[in-house]
Amino acid sequence: MTGRFDFGGEVVWRPTPEYVERSHLMRFMNAHGIESFADLMERSTGDVAWFTKAVLRHLDIEFQHPYSQVVDLSGGIQRPDWCVGGRLNIAHNCVDKWAANARTSDRTALIWEGEQEDTRTLTYGELGREVNRCANALRQLGFGRGDALGIYMPMTPEIAVALLAIAKIGGVVLPLFSGYGAGAVSSRLADADAKGLFTADGFFRRGATVPLKPTADRALRDVPTIEHVIVLQRAGNQVDMQAGRDHWWHELVPAQPDQAELEPTAAEDVLMVIHTSGTTGRPKGAVHTHCGFPVKAAQDIAFGLDVHPGEVLYWMTDMGWMMGPWMVFGATLLGATFCMYDGAPDYPGPDRLWALVERHRISALGLSPTLVRALIAHGEAPVRAHDLACIRVFGSTGEPWNPAPWRWLFEVVGKGARPIINYSGGTEISGGIVMGNPLLPLKPTAFSAPCPGIAADVVDERGHSVRNQVGELVIRAPWIGMTRGFWHDEQRYLETYWSRWENVWVHGDWAAVDEDGLWYILGRSDDTIKVAGKRLGPAEVESVLVGHPAVNEAAAIGVPHKIKGSAVVCFCVLAPGHHRGDELRADLLARVVAEMGKPLRPREIRFVSDLPKTRNAKVMRRIIRAAFLGEDPGDMTSLVNPEAVEEIRCAV
Repeated sequence: MTGRFDFGGEVVWRPTPEYVERSHLMRFMNAHGIESFADLMERSTGDVAWFTKAVLRHLDIEFQHPYSQVVDLSGGIQRPDWCVGGRLNIAHNCVDKWAANARTSDRTALIWEGEQEDTRTLTYGELGREVNRCANALRQLGFGRGDALGIYMPMTPEIAVALLAIAKIGGVVLPLFSGYGAGAVSSRLADADAKGLFTADGFFRRGATVPLKPTADRALRDVPTIEHVIVLQRAGNQVDMQAGRDHWWHELVPAQPDQAELEPTAAEDVLMVIHTSGTTGRPKGAVHTHCGFPVKAAQDIAFGLDVHPGEVLYWMTDMGWMMGPWMVFGATLLGATFCMYDGAPDYPGPDRLWALVERHRISALGLSPTLVRALIAHGEAPVRAHDLACIRVFGSTGEPWNPAPWRWLFEVVGKGARPIINYSGGTEISGGIVMGNPLLPLKPTAFSAPCPGIAADVVDERGHSVRNQVGELVIRAPWIGMTRGFWHDEQRYLETYWSRWENVWVHGDWAAVDEDGLWYILGRSDDTIKVAGKRLGPAEVESVLVGHPAVNEAAAIGVPHKIKGSAVVCFCVLAPGHHRGDELRADLLARVVAEMGKPLRPREIRFVSDLPKTRNAKVMRRIIRAAFLGEDPGDMTSLVNPEAVEEIRCAV
């Protein structure tokens, strides 16, 4: 993209002394004699080894055998070796050290609520015993170090127990979205040569039972490596159990001893493979290790969201999205409490999320812009009905914001006093590239800065740094959370991130830094629309459309044009009470022209009931474009609503 950048606005939140003084960030800076956040960024990116060692100490990461060198870059920036020679099983730091300490064993680790308002809590001592029982059950079935096990379950306490138990025995976690179909499950299990699977009979959504085990059974027909399946009885629906392969959780796990040995893993042993869909080809398996993903997650939760022991973190997520393991690993490394909810966020009424916050005193609430837009449609009354004073910060990730819903969350829910910690990075990052924090001011939709330790930059088409202008988001130095590559596909990893400029990670997002130093993410760079030589980010057009009271959601794509190269086509989801028609279409077109200029006038605007989205609420513009043009949409296994694609096809 070219031209000056004016997507921001005025500062609407500045940190109070209370936010600053209690923060992890300030404590970290004081401990190392660092006077400003700018100085921290310079030192943390200029001396990666120092910063990583300091973070490991700040998080009190206990190694079973100390490392000799924090990072070895002899293999190149693309293949760093972290915590060289160290032995670390992250389950010790997440659970065992808290459970074994009399001062922390009774601290609440997990709060759970189901859609039917049933609740459970586990202290760190109780969580430790449950993890040990599950680890012993896995060992009884013959699983051990290096064995890959899938997790295809609803968000119940057992899913966190399974995650941590796999880590404790030195296994490899394969998180799978509970909304996946059989094909998506089987392809990911087969890619990792999985030997086991956790699943459930079913779960509840909007009062109905959603079967899960039958889908798992269909998936396993194509995965001959699976030896055992552990099934949680959640919904009580009838399922088939295959003798010798399938085991009920309630029959296998509770009978096990509540003490279990910690598998002595190397710090760089594989902990988890998370598959993420690309534009083309099969899903990519991002590889993460014991000293990587969990440490980066905890760092971001500490430095960005400023979560402390005794405080409750809830991120609306599924374990199949990286934010699920991120929440569990990160919160437990900090000795904090994480909350899980298994249900629809607006069932049985539109105030369900706010009731959940009030009931469990959630202090850090993570949600997506898509969810906020959906909640806006219900008005302010559901928010006003609950005491939300417990919220200290909001977290947000998954997609770029539009200004209007950002302001609604900030002003209506947060009363203009609670920061929205915008967060963007990815599965391959183990968390954030850019993020808000409690030390820096905020503008609507913005990120305060890169995460400490992330040498982020925005560059033009020649790879030169630019400011106040939209460009490619890149990273110029390694960080401990970076993926160790793609599972069994090293070349694809190098081509995806390292092939454009030498020793520079190209993330694939459009970004900008404004004149005040605040950062913005404007969408995937492969979603860019080039109209008559002008590069246009979809978010720019979408924000104009969503600013109209009739429009809840919007997606802009580029389609071929003989003269201009590309033309803009927009799809809009209307707010309740508004109706499709030529008058509204003309109004929206005029609005875009007024804001963006006549040359960028959309070729057409179409109305649809939904936009294709992934499990983490990202609008899949490449799939919209393919459906509109009648092309092969590529991998669609991550979609939660494939019917939206068919609606677009039918509308063309």
